[in-house]
Amino acid sequence: MIAVLKHELRSYFHSFTAYVFGAFLLAIVGVGSMLYNLQAAVSNFEYVLSFGSIVFVVIVPILTMRVIAEERKQKTDQLLYSLPITTTQVILGKFAALLVVYLIPLAVISIYPAIFAQFGDVYLPTSYGSLFAIFLMGAALIALGVFISSLTDNQGLAAGVGIAVILFNYYSVSLSEYVSSTAFGSMVAIIVLILILYFLIRYLTKNEVLAYGVCFVLAAVVCVVGWTDASKFEGLLPKIMKTLSLFERFSAFVSGVFDMTAIVYYLSVAAFFLFLSVQSLEKRRYN
Repeated sequence: MIAVLKHELRSYFHSFTAYVFGAFLLAIVGVGSMLYNLQAAVSNFEYVLSFGSIVFVVIVPILTMRVIAEERKQKTDQLLYSLPITTTQVILGKFAALLVVYLIPLAVISIYPAIFAQFGDVYLPTSYGSLFAIFLMGAALIALGVFISSLTDNQGLAAGVGIAVILFNYYSVSLSEYVSSTAFGSMVAIIVLILILYFLIRYLTKNEVLAYGVCFVLAAVVCVVGWTDASKFEGLLPKIMKTLSLFERFSAFVSGVFDMTAIVYYLSVAAFFLFLSVQSLEKRRYN
């Protein structure tokens, strides 16, 4: 794992990837600091982080698009399988390298609240709590980007899909106001999600029986619940979209609330997509 970590870090810093990522993040936070903390004389640094969170839509896919896709394109992923380490260690090493690249600009940003506190009343616990939350949110998004990169050997496609998925997650709360809140609409959406799950399980495991079995059980549960009490599905789709939003949970920290459920959610999302990335590599390894 350490060898993979060192190799990935050398790769990032010998190219422009780490520098472009850090420059974008620092630039957006710098602009936000100028607009909120300097020009508007607002002491809440967490507002700057909320303002800058939109940049994750672009910089995370740029950072993660090559992490596995390039290995697959150049066929060097076969060398990884010959190393005396597990696929889990490979994924964790690559993920750890991405976190290091992410932590460097965050370390610079963490100095800002301390500097502003010298010239005004800055509530440091909320500022640094928000910094911790945005680190975890970024880690979850990076894990998502790693998984998307593991599905293709085309870096451009990995970046495009990553931008689309993260952008949808960013605006999911706003979009939830326009989707159907009826029981029928929610049931249709859940059936679509079950179909997506079927293709995902079949792709990762190459086991059609398992994919059919899991999705058949889920679809049966949805049908039974819908038949017995359809009212349980009313408003479910908008609620799901709000619940799954990574960015919406960050707003609690901006409001001064240290939300432990959001922390658990971020860690769970990161672990889930890292697990899927491992399964994606394992599938290719034995094919």
